[in-house]
Amino acid sequence: MQFVLLSAIWGFGLSFMFIKVGDQGPAPLQVAFGRLLCGAATLMIVLAVRREGLPRDPRVWRHLAVAALLVNALPFSLFAYAETHVTSVIAGMWNATTPLLTLLVAMLVLPEERPSSERVLGIGIGFAGVLVLLGIWHAPTGGALLGNLACLAAAAGYALGFPYVRRNLSGRPESSVALSTGQLLCGAAALALITPFLTTSPASLPLPVAASVLSLGVLGTGLAYILNFGVIQAAGATSASTVTYVIPLFSTGLAFSYLGNDSAGMSRWVAS
Repeated sequence: MQFVLLSAIWGFGLSFMFIKVGDQGPAPLQVAFGRLLCGAATLMIVLAVRREGLPRDPRVWRHLAVAALLVNALPFSLFAYAETHVTSVIAGMWNATTPLLTLLVAMLVLPEERPSSERVLGIGIGFAGVLVLLGIWHAPTGGALLGNLACLAAAAGYALGFPYVRRNLSGRPESSVALSTGQLLCGAAALALITPFLTTSPASLPLPVAASVLSLGVLGTGLAYILNFGVIQAAGATSASTVTYVIPLFSTGLAFSYLGNDSAGMSRWVAS
């Protein structure tokens, strides 16, 4: 149930489309920082309602800081940068390479997650389908090449981060809410240290841009990462990463439901 709900939030939330909208004004680093800040604030409210505290063990905070770098700060920044050069659809497709990359990492660091041949075959078929959709035989150049490489690097960050969380943070007595909150706070703090020095304030912040970043933070980052932590703890890093295969089913279904047979509207959505 957590897996399906997580897929729905990230799919119906059209995260990559919101990133594209968020890029229309703020710098990519600012989009990533705003997303993390809103997500952390949301989870702080959830913690307060549940009357829970943040983790107290310094070792846990060290692991949360590494997880935040791999799973949040780097991928969020890279995807936001990438979408200044490629479409949100391309970014979403590159995100779907995460399961195979995670599988490779998990095989090296998580002996308990040695996959069966059927599992490897299934993930491999899904990966091949993603490559076909990406049309890898059409080699991108210039800015498009940079955007594609940034997407690949972001997916690699997830692939390293999921096994790291599984190995170092699963089985902790703290709740998934407390751990997720700590992780997002670490990610927000990391970007807060560098964003002011590498960017300038945008001239304006249109309402759609602000709403997109807020949606990314509250739903796609805050609430979704509670579920993500739960899936990693319950099913493992590789299984958790396969959510990126299911997300397009939700987002595409929503697009068709919203646009119907309006081919012009569908074209606008694909180009977003």
